[in-house]
Amino acid sequence: MTSPATQTSLSTHVLDAARGKPAADLEVVLSRTNEQVATAHTDDDGRIRWDVPLNPGDYLLHFATGAWFASAGRETFYPAVDVHVTVGAGHTHVALLLSPFAYTTYKGS
Repeated sequence: MTSPATQTSLSTHVLDAARGKPAADLEVVLSRTNEQVATAHTDDDGRIRWDVPLNPGDYLLHFATGAWFASAGRETFYPAVDVHVTVGAGHTHVALLLSPFAYTTYKGS
C-alpha cells in the first residue's frame, strides 16, 4: 500500500507573459502552516516539480518576482506573488502568468 505522501505531488510553471518566454531561474518558496517546506528555482522552461514528500492540505507558493525582475533590469509593481493552494491526493499543477504590472494564476493539469 502506498502512503498519502507518495501519492501527492505538486508542480508549477511560470511564464513571462510580457515576453512570451518561460520565467527561468525564479526563486519559489513552498510553505505549509508558516513552516518552509522547500525552496527551488524554476528551470530553463520555467518549471519546478517539487521533489519533497507532501501530504494533502493547504500550501503557500511564494514567488520572488521582485528579485527576478530586478536581475533582468526590469521594474515591477509586485515584489512578490503569494499563491495559496489546497493540494489533494494525486498531482496538483499551479501555473503563473507573470508580467511587470499584472499576473494571473490557475490550476493546470
